[in-house]
Amino acid sequence: MAEDALDRIQRTKVFNWGSDAEGGAPFCYYNPENPSELIGFEVDIIKKIAAKLGAKSVMIQNDWDGLVPALKRGTFDMATNGIEITESRKKEINFSIPYFIYTQQIVTRKDNTSIKGPKDLKGKAVGTLSASAAMNALLSLGLEIGSEIKLYPTVVGPYTDLQNQRLDAVVLEYIIAIYYAKSNKELKFVGEPFAKGFYGFCIRKEDTKLLKKVNEVLMEMMKSGELEQIYKKWGLWTEEQRNLLNYTENAPIKEIKKKSTLERASKELPLLLGAALVTIQICIISMIIAIILGLSIAILRMYGPKPLGYLLAAYVEVMRGTPLLVQLYIIYYGLSEVGINFEPYTAAVMGLSLNYAAYEAEIYRAGIKSIHKGQMEAALALGMTQNMALRKVIIPQAIRVVIPPVTNDFIAMFKDSSIVSVITMVELTKQYNFLASTTYDYIGLGLMTAAIYFFMSYPASLFAKRIEKKLANEK
Repeated sequence: MAEDALDRIQRTKVFNWGSDAEGGAPFCYYNPENPSELIGFEVDIIKKIAAKLGAKSVMIQNDWDGLVPALKRGTFDMATNGIEITESRKKEINFSIPYFIYTQQIVTRKDNTSIKGPKDLKGKAVGTLSASAAMNALLSLGLEIGSEIKLYPTVVGPYTDLQNQRLDAVVLEYIIAIYYAKSNKELKFVGEPFAKGFYGFCIRKEDTKLLKKVNEVLMEMMKSGELEQIYKKWGLWTEEQRNLLNYTENAPIKEIKKKSTLERASKELPLLLGAALVTIQICIISMIIAIILGLSIAILRMYGPKPLGYLLAAYVEVMRGTPLLVQLYIIYYGLSEVGINFEPYTAAVMGLSLNYAAYEAEIYRAGIKSIHKGQMEAALALGMTQNMALRKVIIPQAIRVVIPPVTNDFIAMFKDSSIVSVITMVELTKQYNFLASTTYDYIGLGLMTAAIYFFMSYPASLFAKRIEKKLANEK
């Protein structure tokens, strides 16, 4: 019989809990004045629980939308970070009794007069957290992911984009809005809070002893007033929280037969294929730009003025030496701080094309260098200009050499394009993450997504082989 987490905690004197400190205020985040100190109202609650367990509290960082899967696989003993109690999650893990009652809050710019309540969000660009109760509330209002709902991995991004006029509104929990929007003079709260719900600590199904103990500690804190003191400390206390004592039992779940992947395919496959189309569009446009830009850089480095060559060499090294993720953040979020705003689609294409252009430049430079220098000398001896010799003699031969590596880069771009999801682009991997985090069918959906990626990239490989063969026959 597997050891209950409570027994392990009491044996090791260590209580591991998972959370996402990135943009986690007021739940769990690092103190700006002391970056090594973890603070937040959930941190205070968990310290009390750990003390009652006689164990040391240890936070394990994990992305928010991956907290439940990580908990299930045993990465930590308990998960928390404003995780809403929902029926779909209750089928996968156990929840403690509720420890906080939340509501959703609409935030817009102060100059926006068209949004006065939830019904006015239809047709607007609304930012929210991926796989959150706020996202579900927006879906229930009839909004669609991608065209209207913009999903973010953290709570900081949507408020930044709202201020930079990329969004019309943000919908997140009221306590999140207080910390990230209330003090911003350019933003305002709109309408009354809506869609009440509950936060609960997540514990594995098999860890029943730990669940019972956590519930006992929470009840003690509610009755003694300790929980109220923590909420008042963080400015979160409302009279509504007194009603927590009325929700000390989780209502029994009506068992719903879990549909198989095949049964859901009729609804999920079109969503994945639609996202795949976005991936294909981004990759084709980005690769075309990268090839043109890369070839130009290669030629200018080899045949242009030396100062320009040094600058382009520096560009290549910087783009190849820094992560694409950082480059995307600079293009999308960094430039917005100086008044340069790009739409997510534009920023995605810019990021991929500028990054890959550096790699294509080196590929073309190597391809041109592989052509014997006598070719250029012969062309010049025949009266051709350097530009004509490059265009008519050198580059056509270099293209034959670079087709395999360029094709490999194009195939790699299909997979690298998943990174653009950090700037709210709903491409194939992001759509998979969204569906998997709501259905918890990581295997079935993963196989479908992998198959789509394969059928996107394999034709490119076949096409490259055909071109190589044709060029070889023309020699």
